[in-house]
Amino acid sequence: MSSNPPSSDAAHREFAYTESDFERIRQLIFKHAGIALNPSKYDMVYNRLARRLRATRTTSFNEYLALLDSSLSNEWQAFVNSLTTNLTSFFREAHHFPLLAEHMLKHRHRRVALWCSAASTGEEPYSMAMTAVDAYGSFTPPVTIIASDIDTHALKQGEAGIYPVEHVEKLPAETVRRFFIRETGESQDHVRVRPELRAMVTFRQVNLVDGNWPLRGPLDAIFCRNVMIYFDKETQLGILHKFAPLMQPDGLLFAGHSESFRHAAHLFRLRGRAVYERYSSDPANAGDRPGVVVADTLKKK
Repeated sequence: MSSNPPSSDAAHREFAYTESDFERIRQLIFKHAGIALNPSKYDMVYNRLARRLRATRTTSFNEYLALLDSSLSNEWQAFVNSLTTNLTSFFREAHHFPLLAEHMLKHRHRRVALWCSAASTGEEPYSMAMTAVDAYGSFTPPVTIIASDIDTHALKQGEAGIYPVEHVEKLPAETVRRFFIRETGESQDHVRVRPELRAMVTFRQVNLVDGNWPLRGPLDAIFCRNVMIYFDKETQLGILHKFAPLMQPDGLLFAGHSESFRHAAHLFRLRGRAVYERYSSDPANAGDRPGVVVADTLKKK
């Protein structure tokens, strides 16, 4: 059982919710999505799943969990969607994108394949696409981007490529002008990514803890940023073991600023700020500069 005490708001809750319910939810989301919920998420879980109880007309968390256990239930995806976090923005952790551009141009003689493995609502893969356009000086660069997420609602938003104007307010005006089309809706203004960017990105649902992934390598780079923090070390290592064979010998793995893969040094070695290079014991397959830290190079850009 969790040591987290029930919230003082318990008496005012709409639905019955116990420590036992929370523990069952923690076990289920870990089993189906690999997400290790911290005990401090007790209230967050209630707030997010209460909407699903209303939608399914269940009257308690115990009844809702019984519905999930039913072989006829179609609720699993909504359950996972409710408990995943989709905090993202365009060019988040901006220091990664000049290195991505440099890496793509190193292979300008062939088509480059990229995977954004936690794409959320699409801001990250579209940032990768904009980087490719700028790097090659063309709206049709030889770059393919796979964008995946476990959350089907987030993927639909990404596929649509439509965002509130507020989502691009921090971008340079010239970037917004070049890459977005401004449209006026009934309730608010929004922007749509240019069709050339949309054509570069293919959206797919992928659960990183599944046994099989519906994509093939070799990949030049994988963005897996700010998602590994939700997995325990064992789950992280299992995912990294599956990443490595999909990558080019000098493939790059981009992580979140608070993530470290030191426990996978036999698979990836640190190359820069939260950037890893696929490890190869054969120098001939290790890329141009295996293991070289490029943080100083990035600062000069």
